[in-house]
Amino acid sequence: YEPLRVDPAIEAQQAERLANLRAGRDQQAVDAALTALKKAAEGEDNVLYPMKDALEARATVGEVCNALREVWGTYVPTDAF
Repeated sequence: YEPLRVDPAIEAQQAERLANLRAGRDQQAVDAALTALKKAAEGEDNVLYPMKDALEARATVGEVCNALREVWGTYVPTDAF
């Protein structure tokens, strides 16, 4: 197995793009959209619409996943043999 090695220049570019995204977005709108997503995930509402709203507000995929992890946790498979 040969792990993927990412060029440090590409890593720096991506970090800069992420910083620019976060600096240029409306953080209050992102926070409100992520809160709405968590509320939907806590109940029985469809999470796709609030997820779409969060992404349109420029939340990152990682932020959306973290919001869902806060409510649902992380799946851990059971050992079954």
